[in-house]
Amino acid sequence: MTRVVITGLGVAAPNGTGAEEYWAATRGGKTGIGRITRFDPSRYPSQLAGQIKGFDAEKHLPGRLLPQTDRMTQIALAATDWALADAGVRPGDMSDYDMGVVTASSSGGFEFGQNELRKLWSLGSKHVSAYQSFAWFYAVNSGQISIRHGMKGPSGVVVSDQAGGLDALAHARRQICKGTRLIVTGSIDASICPWGWVAQIAGGRLSTNDHPDRAYLPFDAEAGGHVPGEGGAILIMENADSARDRGARVYGEFAGYGTTFDPRPGSARPPGLRKAIELALADADAEPGDIDVVFADAAAVPELDRTEAEAITAVFGPRGVPVTAPKTMTGRLYSGAAPLDVAAALLAIEEGLIPPTTNVEQSAEYDLDLVTGRPRTAAVRAVLVLARGEGGFNSAAVIRDAR
Repeated sequence: MTRVVITGLGVAAPNGTGAEEYWAATRGGKTGIGRITRFDPSRYPSQLAGQIKGFDAEKHLPGRLLPQTDRMTQIALAATDWALADAGVRPGDMSDYDMGVVTASSSGGFEFGQNELRKLWSLGSKHVSAYQSFAWFYAVNSGQISIRHGMKGPSGVVVSDQAGGLDALAHARRQICKGTRLIVTGSIDASICPWGWVAQIAGGRLSTNDHPDRAYLPFDAEAGGHVPGEGGAILIMENADSARDRGARVYGEFAGYGTTFDPRPGSARPPGLRKAIELALADADAEPGDIDVVFADAAAVPELDRTEAEAITAVFGPRGVPVTAPKTMTGRLYSGAAPLDVAAALLAIEEGLIPPTTNVEQSAEYDLDLVTGRPRTAAVRAVLVLARGEGGFNSAAVIRDAR
């Protein structure tokens, strides 16, 4: 069977831009959550978010792209450049059809769309940018990345909310197993604008606590919803043989994947997360005892936290495996969250260290070994990453030390 490895990381997170800065912040428990500064949030019940600070698109992209693209796409293009450089890949040295792009998206370019709608209603249709036709679209990041780097191999976009980030990586692996040499994959999401904010509030899962250290508390007795954020990670995935032949640095292997969909509300059937975990383990030819840490989805909604804790306990036993949720430092990044967790998992494998779940005091009702307060030193060889999307999506992936 074709082995698929990850050779490049392009990270853009609220607590650090670039893999090195992000990992230093994450292992040190540094938060990127604060009061929204991109617009005045005072009229809204939720006022906190994880925002990427100091990103200047003009420093990373040619001027012609700036009026064509949403902030989400600008960050994704920069993160792709970082990932390719980290992997030592020069697209011009490869066949166009040996390279593809598979990303995920939860909302598309909301901020660009909002600005053009404002022009439509205040100035008239002649003032709406022609770029609105694609700048808002879910597939725009895949399109712009492929155009910028001349990548003409299998490409696409996956839309399954928070689970989409893992689903995109799995689809990228599938295309590599079919013969594509390299896939740029992952996700960057960014909807910190009034239109995007109203849409997120309407879901009913946002925290209304205005204290950054008490707003996002998964598995805590005071859990009351999540804090949204912007960012994620772009990863370079390759055929392991191809990566070895070119002498690439390998972070780890995308070894297993499972996905399920929850039954309709009111059904007597159980939620699907446990089955997704079991499918991912089977796909990786792994046993529960092979997993050294679980990166949790961490919804911070009591009934959803309970479902996740029960699934983890059912597979691994009570306190049977360390569990962490470093997204408490960034907020939930929607489709960008799971690729960022995968990047953190690879860095955890590299250092032998499990990052902490900050600010959380685990509720007694959850029989988890939750890593809180400080990072934990451990031999990390295999990691399970979980992601769930609103509406019933469940995805799980096994990330393994390629050595």
